[in-house]
Amino acid sequence: MKKTVLSIFLFCCFCHYANGQVLISLIFGDKLNSDKIEFGLEGGLVNSNIGEIDNAKRSNGFNLGFYFDFKLTEKSYIHTGVIVKSPLGTKNISPYSLGNENLDILLQEASIKRKLRYFNVPALFKYKLHKQFFIEGGVQTGLLVKAFDEFSASVQKEDDLVFKNDIKDEITTLDFGLVAGLGYRLIKGNGITIGVRYYGGLVDIQKNINGMQQNNAFYFYAGIPIGVKKAQKNNTKKKSEL
Repeated sequence: MKKTVLSIFLFCCFCHYANGQVLISLIFGDKLNSDKIEFGLEGGLVNSNIGEIDNAKRSNGFNLGFYFDFKLTEKSYIHTGVIVKSPLGTKNISPYSLGNENLDILLQEASIKRKLRYFNVPALFKYKLHKQFFIEGGVQTGLLVKAFDEFSASVQKEDDLVFKNDIKDEITTLDFGLVAGLGYRLIKGNGITIGVRYYGGLVDIQKNINGMQQNNAFYFYAGIPIGVKKAQKNNTKKKSEL
C-alpha cells in the first residue's frame, strides 16, 4: 500500500497537464485518504506581481494542484502538495530591444506581460480557529518550468501581433518564500474549503540585473476533498470485519 501511494504521488509531482492530474485524483483519491490524511484538489485565482519593475501592474491567472492535510491534533495540520499549474508574473512592462530591427519597429509600442510558470510546493502549518475558520503559515518552494515575455501590438487591428520572447535563461530555476493565509471550511468534517493566501518571495529571480526582483502573489482558492467518503466507508467496513 505504501509503495502504491508513493508511486502515485511521485507521478503527480511530474504530471505536466492539469487534466491528467484531475483524472488521477478521481481514480485514486480514496486510496490517498485515511483517518490522519485528507487528499484533494485545490485551485482558483492567482493575482501576482514582480517587485522592482518600473510601472509594472499585477497580473491574474488560474492555478490548479493537489494537496495533503496531515492531521497532528484535532485542531492542527500540516498542509502540503503540489501546485502543478502555477502562473506568476506581471504586466505593463515597458518595451525593450529584442536585437532585431524589424521586430523592434513593430513592437516599439507593444504591451508586455511577463509570464512565469512554476511547480510550487507549499509546506504550511494549519490551525483551526473558532467554528470552521483556520489560519495557516509556512514556506513555498517553486521550480521554474517556463518563462517568457509576451509582446502584444496593434498593426491592422487591436493586438493582432503577438510575439513571445523566451527568457527562461534569465530567471533563477528555484524560487522560495513565505506564505500566510486565512480559510474557512464550508461544511463541518470534510467539506470544501475556501481561503486566501499571500506569498512573498525571498529570492531575487532576475539574473544579472541590479535590484531585488521578487515574486509576490495572492492565491484565492477552493479545496475539494477527493474520495474521502469512500475511504471512510472502506475503513468502517474493514473495522467491522475484524
